[in-house]
Amino acid sequence: MKLATLRTTDGTRAVRLDGDTLVDLGHTDLGELFAEDGWQHRAATASGATYPAEGADFAPVVPRPSKIVCVGHNYTNHIKEMGRDLPAHPTLFPKFADTLIGAYDDIAKPPETDALDWEVELAVVIGKQVRRADEQQAADAIAGFTVMNDISARDWQFRTIEWTQGKIWEASTPVGPYVVTPDEVGGVRPALRVRTVVDGEVMQQDDTGTLLFDPVFLVRYISTVITLRPGDIIATGTPAGVGNARDPKVFLLPGQTVVTEISGLGACANKVAEG
Repeated sequence: MKLATLRTTDGTRAVRLDGDTLVDLGHTDLGELFAEDGWQHRAATASGATYPAEGADFAPVVPRPSKIVCVGHNYTNHIKEMGRDLPAHPTLFPKFADTLIGAYDDIAKPPETDALDWEVELAVVIGKQVRRADEQQAADAIAGFTVMNDISARDWQFRTIEWTQGKIWEASTPVGPYVVTPDEVGGVRPALRVRTVVDGEVMQQDDTGTLLFDPVFLVRYISTVITLRPGDIIATGTPAGVGNARDPKVFLLPGQTVVTEISGLGACANKVAEG
């Protein structure tokens, strides 16, 4: 299934994609849907109001997740381009709900930075509460996958050894358009092509099958530290090709369009705007 949170004139609605139609699932958003026991059956069988998929205004797939946990240093080629050794453990940092925007919304470029960078990422969306999950519990907790662009203000990110201030700018992080269930992408450890294109130029290209720490491992690892709840999002890291690692460095400018896409999941297409 492909599921989304749609903006309508009456607020947001959780929907399922059926051909060229979006079907209302009876919840305000996917976070609310995933919190319901047996959500998979409702998502598959609901037959509520319908909306055209063409021209749809997508909200972030989960507008207000209780937590967004991001992973750094998870593709070998990106680790090498950043001049680092392969890690023994995942590097984790948070994002907050106020950073999230829809798949086609404008990215707000803050006036305080001139080093806005792209990062295409496979994002895991949690569909079941877990704490200290074992292998099977971790796999069962994955509702599906979506696309995230972990936009980063590099000058702020590297002001200190801790990255968070470069990662949490308001209205900067596209996520969506759909949450795609694991059965449609080859399971809970999918091998999917990821790509970033800026104004028609390919900047990043890799495969999620090369992740050092796969989605199931990350659910297990993170749930050891903190409870993962329905609607929570794990961003699994970005491959090589970020602007900060280029010579000379390349950063996003107002008016440019950045497309982050993952095969089988769809794409976020966002214009950069002064914000």
